[in-house]
Amino acid sequence: IPITRTERLLAAKKNFQSYDFCQNVTRLKQFSKQSGQKVLYRFGRTEVIENTLNPDFVRKFVLDFFFEEKQNLRFDVYNVDTRSSNISKHDFLGQTFCTLGEIIGSTGSRMERTLSGIPGKKCGNIIFTAEELSNCRDIATMQLCANKLDKKDFFGKSDPFLVFYRSNEDGTFTICHKTEVIKNTLNPVWQPFTIPVRALCNGDYDRTVKVDVFDWDRDGSHDFIGEFTTSYRELSRGQSQFNVYEVLNPKKKGKKKKYVNSGTVTLLSFKVESEYTFVDFIRGGYSLDHTKIKCVPNPSLISGNPAQPTSLHYMSPYQMNTYAMALKAVGEIIQDYDSDKLFPAYGFGAKLPPDGKISHVFPLNGNSEDPNCVAIEGVLEAYFQSLRTVQLYGPTNFAPVINQVARSAQDVTDGSQYFVLLMITDGVISDMVQTKEAVVNASALPMSIIIVGVGPAEFDAMEELDGDDVRVSSRGRFAERDIVQFVPFRDYIDRSGNQVLSMARLAKDVLAEIPDQLLSFMKSKGIEPRPALSFERPECPD
Repeated sequence: IPITRTERLLAAKKNFQSYDFCQNVTRLKQFSKQSGQKVLYRFGRTEVIENTLNPDFVRKFVLDFFFEEKQNLRFDVYNVDTRSSNISKHDFLGQTFCTLGEIIGSTGSRMERTLSGIPGKKCGNIIFTAEELSNCRDIATMQLCANKLDKKDFFGKSDPFLVFYRSNEDGTFTICHKTEVIKNTLNPVWQPFTIPVRALCNGDYDRTVKVDVFDWDRDGSHDFIGEFTTSYRELSRGQSQFNVYEVLNPKKKGKKKKYVNSGTVTLLSFKVESEYTFVDFIRGGYSLDHTKIKCVPNPSLISGNPAQPTSLHYMSPYQMNTYAMALKAVGEIIQDYDSDKLFPAYGFGAKLPPDGKISHVFPLNGNSEDPNCVAIEGVLEAYFQSLRTVQLYGPTNFAPVINQVARSAQDVTDGSQYFVLLMITDGVISDMVQTKEAVVNASALPMSIIIVGVGPAEFDAMEELDGDDVRVSSRGRFAERDIVQFVPFRDYIDRSGNQVLSMARLAKDVLAEIPDQLLSFMKSKGIEPRPALSFERPECPD
């Protein structure tokens, strides 16, 4: 399954300091808050542990982890005096707020927070640890061939391909893989393919896997040749007599008494490997003391006087402009996975004081020796300050800032750092040839590029950089990986004017590909995650 949909195991552990309240029993409850909404949903409660200030809760909470979303959590702790299930009947001991990303992004996916909520009292600490569910992280690679399939084409032989379906609890089937088409043959040999075991059987090794055999037709009305069923457990036996399947066509079998089958399909090979995940690298310390997943915001300063309401950079006292919204939406999520919360931030497209020299790479904080800003709030502060000191000026050149980040990334050869370059612009790109070359060069480095277009401009040319359909190329060289994601912000603006919802929609889309892009780099370089850091529970005073 996509890494952004991998389940996480959240174990909540409570560590109280000694302070004046009755030693009886404690209970913790967790709330989950959806992005853009003010409603909190009660997710669950731990067990009650009696007569202690240092409870170690056993009950675990299974959550879906989405890297691209800000998943807000609230934890409340209570002292339980009665058997009532009404939480208001019990003594409130404290609470804390965090995001799931903060827990996973902490060293070893372990985070300690101070409880608060009772004026004038120390409420103790709470410790969280997150673990990734290991069930079905395996991927299966298999190859199949067929023999003597039915001839379906009037001229020539069949053009067969296979469609795999996973069975569901309600008896329905969900497509999970299609092979390539082998033209003009009744004895095809398909290329090996890889599929997550979870996608194939959802963790149930004996669940039915149905396979349909079709003859491909250009108009899409593919002819059904036949079908057979198997299971993951059966396939895992590998090449044997158990994995030679008769392809049966129920209609033909019902009409013809002498019908035997419509051919056979044979499993040629089957291999299972464990696949590393984004969280494996996070838990191993790659994004913490060693790896810094850097978000490098680069507002394009080209759109008029920021003091005028018509400018996209207008600094309204009542709401954020679209540049600030994009910075905050992406930065608030990225910073959960950055240990030092320091973000080098640059602008491009402005005349700088005191001599009015045009620059396409300048630090937003004005410090060329140290362009780092503290957290995303520091980036926003530097952005607004730069608007007061520089003169906005074109053209919109992307290559200089991409090359700037690439120079930092190329110094990292062991995968211990990964860079996320966020570029925000309201202008059509002026140096497409140079930018394509920069992207192709950067595709071999540990970095990803997010481009957000703001305003009403036509951004058709930007689609050339987003390699989802056609890989970016320059001077006959193709990008090694798809590292660019481009979106126009206007597609995510909420019609009711809800900025929080608009930002959540933007972040969800532009960040969804980052985990896979990081994994593709690590895999291409043969880099494995470090062992997960382990911690012992600290001794606490009674």
